[in-house]
Amino acid sequence: MNRLATVLSTFVLATAPAFAAPQTPAPAPVPAGSYTFDKAHTSLVFRLNHIGFSNYTAQFASIDGTLRFDPNNPESSSITATIDPRSLTLVAPPKGFRESLLGKDWLNAVAFPKITFRSTKVERTGDHSARISGELSLHGLSKPIVLEATYNGGYAGHPMDPHARIGFSVHGSFKRSDFGIVYGIPAPGTTMGVSDAVEVTIETELSGPPLAPAAK
Repeated sequence: MNRLATVLSTFVLATAPAFAAPQTPAPAPVPAGSYTFDKAHTSLVFRLNHIGFSNYTAQFASIDGTLRFDPNNPESSSITATIDPRSLTLVAPPKGFRESLLGKDWLNAVAFPKITFRSTKVERTGDHSARISGELSLHGLSKPIVLEATYNGGYAGHPMDPHARIGFSVHGSFKRSDFGIVYGIPAPGTTMGVSDAVEVTIETELSGPPLAPAAK
């Protein structure tokens, strides 16, 4: 019986199909050109550590911009974006808290009604990823920052959406003190306050050139 079992096991292993890891499908081809943010499918979330107990999370609801995108030469791509700080969206804010964040100690949105980003360099880091260097203008100051972007795919168009569409997930961080926003930063060696480091996450889809008419 042992010999029979060994023979059967060998037969099964020899005739079973080889296991293959699932393959990630290649993104569909999309045209080069100018793409703009689809506001219904774009979110910009930021978070800061709060006294070491949690990461306080909020977002801006208004972001506009243009991406010049060439899938065959991603390094030549460029992006500009503008955020309205007054579109700050908070979950269950205490009375007066939102006004405080928009005030002089923090965003000072009256004096600085725009936050902007302009890319200066795009470097491919993988088949579907890139590092975007650029200049962030916030609170009246402009400083370099780096964003890590993942290209999630796209299409040239669809009967229900007759424009090219592409999607990205983007992550980055910076120090708010670099932009003169220092209120509440913890004293050295403590976490009692709100962190200097700000993490930013962007999920976005962008709409591009119209779908080319089908050949007759």
